[in-house]
Amino acid sequence: MKSIIVISKDTSAYKTVQSCFQSEYRVEQALEKKHVFRLLHDKRYDLLFIDIEFLKDQGKKNTGYKKILQEFWHLCPSMEIVVMTSQEMIRDAVMAVKAGAGNYLTYPVNPEEIKYVTENIYETMMLQSELDYLRDQFWALDSLNIIQTKSRIMQTVYRKIRSVAPTKSTVLLVGETGTGKGVLANLIHQHSNRKDAQFISVHCGAIPDTLIESELFGHEKGAFTGAVKRKLGKFEIAANGTIFLDEIGTITPSAQIKLLQILQDGYLQRLGSEEIIKANIRIIAATNSDLKKMSDEGQFRKDLYYRLNVFPIDVPPLRERKEDIEHFIEVFLERLNKHYQKVIHDVHPQVIDALKKYLFPGNIRELENLIERAYILETSSILTPESFPNEIFDDNKTSAFIQVGTSISLTEARKIAIYEVEKHYLKELLSLNRGKINISAENAGITSRQLHKLMKKHGIKKEDFKAV
Repeated sequence: MKSIIVISKDTSAYKTVQSCFQSEYRVEQALEKKHVFRLLHDKRYDLLFIDIEFLKDQGKKNTGYKKILQEFWHLCPSMEIVVMTSQEMIRDAVMAVKAGAGNYLTYPVNPEEIKYVTENIYETMMLQSELDYLRDQFWALDSLNIIQTKSRIMQTVYRKIRSVAPTKSTVLLVGETGTGKGVLANLIHQHSNRKDAQFISVHCGAIPDTLIESELFGHEKGAFTGAVKRKLGKFEIAANGTIFLDEIGTITPSAQIKLLQILQDGYLQRLGSEEIIKANIRIIAATNSDLKKMSDEGQFRKDLYYRLNVFPIDVPPLRERKEDIEHFIEVFLERLNKHYQKVIHDVHPQVIDALKKYLFPGNIRELENLIERAYILETSSILTPESFPNEIFDDNKTSAFIQVGTSISLTEARKIAIYEVEKHYLKELLSLNRGKINISAENAGITSRQLHKLMKKHGIKKEDFKAV
């Protein structure tokens, strides 16, 4: 049986509401707001009929409705609220509805109006439930594993993907290396109107500058030394489909101009050709750089940045969605069990605890590599701490708190703390950049020479991070 609370100074209001729902609802009365809070602590209610006077924020006349409504919803999130008001205070009731209340009634409350308002609220709730159901049906079956998340940030990301996927808009995925931008790009393609056409993924940062234009846009025979025959570029191969340009911030200025031509005019030209080719293609780009900053500093074309930034989606790092770590582990183990002659079904709690405290500079990719490495080494039916690198557990100790003791001076304690923080920082930085010295030095705001000196000081070798 559904439940209703009525809180009003007008005692006849409670009796009128009660008479409207004799068998369908259990109707209870409250004379004070704190009484309502006590009731909401104990059980769930479906409707709250409340006098506008109880919604006024003390000291803030005619304001604060949203804040007070939220106090009720914190205790019962699904409860609908109907405001009851005198004719003189209808304006306040309207403000309360704008703040989130379902509707309002005027005194003396009329049974027909009560039923109408209640039915209207439940019709709206049913429509919303149907809409939510249809939205859930939007995802393809083979994508359900990917979109499972407990993270509110990622739920927002998937809502954005669900909205933009069926369109032809250009999407810019922004996030650190290893956050799964390629997976999300594929997810957008698989749920678009181009899903039956090609999905071509290009890692722009892995292509030499001298070849980037040829790879993307193709070339004619004799266009340059070594061009012995015509070559189709990735844009032509992906015709009518989707092209994913990862690390878009690394492409050369001349390639930027050609890409801008495609985005603006919808056509391209192969190197060494005057033929104009229609480019019916959707572009999804990704970057781990700040393209806005790069464009302001003249390192990236501003007009291209604005063309790419039509629908930006920020992809959070793993350290901001640690509630999903256990789900990722399940997915990785399931995949590994299919490929290897092993059955490992769980992870030791100590490992889970350590992974949740670890900062994951390499994000999801680093987690996947850690699980695969541990899987190969493991001899039991669960992944134990012995199969994981010691730094996973060591880093937890240093990042949480550095034990120095009081037997030394404050100056010495500071030196130890700085040494440990410096070492931890360098290891994270090099792990994030796969041991690349130039990029790591630039990120740290120091020279490559200074970085080498610091690495030598802490006994850190770049080779240890290339396979992470």
